[in-house]
Amino acid sequence: MQKIRTAVIGVGYLGRFHAQKYAVLPGSELVGVSDTQERSREAVAAELGVPGYADYHDLLGKVDAVSVVTHTPSHYAIAADFLRHGAHVLVEKPMTETLEQAQGLIDLAKAQGRTLQVGHLERFNAAILAAEPYLRAPRFLECHRLAPFRERGTDVNVVLDLMIHDIDIVQSIVKSPIVSIDAVGTPVFSDEIDIANARLRFANGCVANTTASRVSLKTERKLRVFQDDAYLSMDLQQKILTVIRKQPPGAAPSPLPVSIEEQNLDQGDALRAEIESFLQCVRTGADPVVSGLDGLRALETALRITAQVRASAPVGA
Repeated sequence: MQKIRTAVIGVGYLGRFHAQKYAVLPGSELVGVSDTQERSREAVAAELGVPGYADYHDLLGKVDAVSVVTHTPSHYAIAADFLRHGAHVLVEKPMTETLEQAQGLIDLAKAQGRTLQVGHLERFNAAILAAEPYLRAPRFLECHRLAPFRERGTDVNVVLDLMIHDIDIVQSIVKSPIVSIDAVGTPVFSDEIDIANARLRFANGCVANTTASRVSLKTERKLRVFQDDAYLSMDLQQKILTVIRKQPPGAAPSPLPVSIEEQNLDQGDALRAEIESFLQCVRTGADPVVSGLDGLRALETALRITAQVRASAPVGA
C-alpha cells in the first residue's frame, strides 16, 4: 500500500497531537510540519524526526493530505492554497471565519476533486457512536460543555470554541432546519463571550438547549436526548452511555417500570479515529464523516447564536 504524504500546519497544543497521529499511522508518511512559532515548530519537528517549516508555502505540492490546525482567521487561506495544489484537507473547527469562506472551500474542494473534512472531533467520541443505534426522532436534547478558563482558545468566543461541538452533534442527530434561536451569554474573564446558552427550535418540533462555559470550576461534557421511547444520557468525557426505556410488553415483573442499561465504553482515541477516517476518504474517495457542508452548517448556527448574544447585551455593556 502506497503511503499518503501528510503534513500538519500549526503544531501548537492540538496540532502536535495531529502530527503525532500522522507519524505513527501505517498509511501515512509525515513529510513535515509548519508553524510560524519557532519554539513549537522545532520541538515537534525534533520529536517526530521530520523537517519543520516556518512558511507553509514550502510544503505546497509536496503533500497529498494536510491538517490545518492554525488560528481560525488563517484557516481559509491555508486550506485554499493546499486544495489548489491538489492536497486533501482536514481543517479544524471552526471551519473558517465567515460563511462565504466556508462555501468557498466547499466549492474549491469539489472543483479540485479533493476531500474536505472538518475537525468536529466529538463525532468520533465512543459515547456518540454507541448511542447511534438508539436514536429515534428525538424531541428534546440538552447539552452541557463546561471547562475552566485558559488563555488558549480565546481568539474566538465560547460559542465558536466549545459550543460549536454540540451544535454539530445536535444538527447531525436532529436532521431538520432550525426555525428559531433564543440565546444569551456574556464575557467574564476575556473580551469575548465566555459563557452562553442557546435554545434551538427545529422545523420538526424538536428543541435543543445548549450551554457552554469556559469559566467553570470543573470540566463536563454531557448530552441528554429525550424521545418517545427512551432517554439517553451520554457522558462524553467519561465515555458512558446510559439508556433508559419502558419495559417492553410481556417483560418479567420488575420494581421499576423501566429498563436501565449502562455502557462503560473504552476511552479510545477519537483524534486517531478522525485522522484514520480522513485518510481512508483520501484513499477511497468516500464522503467524510464531517463534510465541508456539515462544517458550514455548524458555523452558520454558531454565528447566529453569537449575533443574538451580542444583540441582547445590556445597553452600555
